[in-house]
Amino acid sequence: MRHLIIPDVQVKPNQDISFLTSVGKYIVDMKPDVIVCIGDFFDMPSLSVYDIGKKSFEGRCLNDDLEAGKKAMETLLQPIRNEQMRLIRNKDKQWKPRMVFTLGNHEERIMRAIESDRKLEGFLSYDDLGLEEQGWDVKDFLEVVVIDGVAYSHYMVSGSMGRPIGTAQQMVNKTHMSCVVGHQQGRQVAYGRKADGSSITCIIAGSCYDHNEDYMGIQGNKHWRGVVVLNEVDNGSFDEMFVSLKYLKGKYA
Repeated sequence: MRHLIIPDVQVKPNQDISFLTSVGKYIVDMKPDVIVCIGDFFDMPSLSVYDIGKKSFEGRCLNDDLEAGKKAMETLLQPIRNEQMRLIRNKDKQWKPRMVFTLGNHEERIMRAIESDRKLEGFLSYDDLGLEEQGWDVKDFLEVVVIDGVAYSHYMVSGSMGRPIGTAQQMVNKTHMSCVVGHQQGRQVAYGRKADGSSITCIIAGSCYDHNEDYMGIQGNKHWRGVVVLNEVDNGSFDEMFVSLKYLKGKYA
């Protein structure tokens, strides 16, 4: 089995999303059995409680956030749809990967907005993201889904306060199974073993976007960006492969 993970894309209005075509074409070439979008695909800046009152908050619009994310998702999936139609026309072996979307804390801003202002109930929901219409099996924020022995969620939590586990090595020590999460920019990987000798691999990969985040500053935006491929996935064991956006844009531009 082959899994392909799309880390946080954090789509905002008026951003260049052309790199997602390259990601989609790479997915077509790899033809994974499972595609996992690890969450925070939508950035939802209009619902950010941290920026209220700041100059940067001026002009933000919820509808613009939703439309930007949906357009980006269509851009990502178009090469996949084109390939599936080509296979049907040629009567070749069909390819229909399982597509799982684990909602992130940025998508979860929708529920927090409703909780803060009950007038929004019935007018705003996760349905407005349009994910199920695009073929995704949507998992709730922080719900853990296990596929071929690998646990996926936007992040794993620890302690009574439910704080994110901060490092890949801590995730090995606390979860005792192979996990892949997003949330943190860059990439981390750590290894361990179960009592029977089988391997544990935990990965944090939280950046698959082309823009810079203002709050991270000049040095903070030097992190790795790309997708993750898990080859030979079998009961939690796999060979991981990190593929950078720089490589993908150069290959598929």
